[in-house]
Amino acid sequence: MLILLPPSEGKTPATAGSPVDLAALSGPSLTRHRATVLRALARASARRDALTTLGVGPSLADDVARNTRLDTEPAAPAAQVYTGVLYAAAGLDDLSPAQAELAAASVRTVSALWGAVSPADAIPAYRLSMGTDLPGVGPLAASWRPLLEAVLAPRASGDVVVDCRSAAYLAAWKPAKGTDWVSVRVLRELDGKRSVVSHNAKHTRGVLTRHLLTREGAEPRSAEDLYKAAHELVGTSLLDATLLEGKHGAATLELVVA
Repeated sequence: MLILLPPSEGKTPATAGSPVDLAALSGPSLTRHRATVLRALARASARRDALTTLGVGPSLADDVARNTRLDTEPAAPAAQVYTGVLYAAAGLDDLSPAQAELAAASVRTVSALWGAVSPADAIPAYRLSMGTDLPGVGPLAASWRPLLEAVLAPRASGDVVVDCRSAAYLAAWKPAKGTDWVSVRVLRELDGKRSVVSHNAKHTRGVLTRHLLTREGAEPRSAEDLYKAAHELVGTSLLDATLLEGKHGAATLELVVA
């Protein structure tokens, strides 16, 4: 399985450690573009209009200032840097050695700065979203698309893609037609009526991610395997799970919470 996650908005800076080593990150073919985006982000973050360029408010000024020194900031495993609702539920920094090995092979966070990283990749906390038109690079999703295709498409081939990303990060790469690609959608049931939710969706996607990494038995290799694994959560954190066939793209795994 290949589990695709969005980065969290909130990130926890490392307090000690060496700076990021781009050459040591997974996906070495992304190194050159990572360096390009890193330099462009530092320049943009030093400008007077940095907050406007990056689409953030004054409360995030310190995060933007940190962008100017990411090549010297301490780095930590992405599992510790990415925080927030989804990552708290996934608990990627609290796995057994065997589970952490599975996560390193199976989980990729699609990132505006790094392209895609595994939970074990050491990165600094940063502020940059995939929807940004970064001066010197351009629209980030378009800039990453061919590079992510070269890295992720071979990994997705013959396996199931469990897609937990939001729309902005989906724009950076979509699996090719014929890939066993499943988008995870979360619904809330209230008084017999079901509706799409956002906050609970992040938590539930995190719960599913952790379950897929920690459950006993073989990891899912198809959409049907994924459905069966998700259905194991029904009666605990889920009210229901349904697999809907995709006609022109991803199939959909609907998870229903109370």
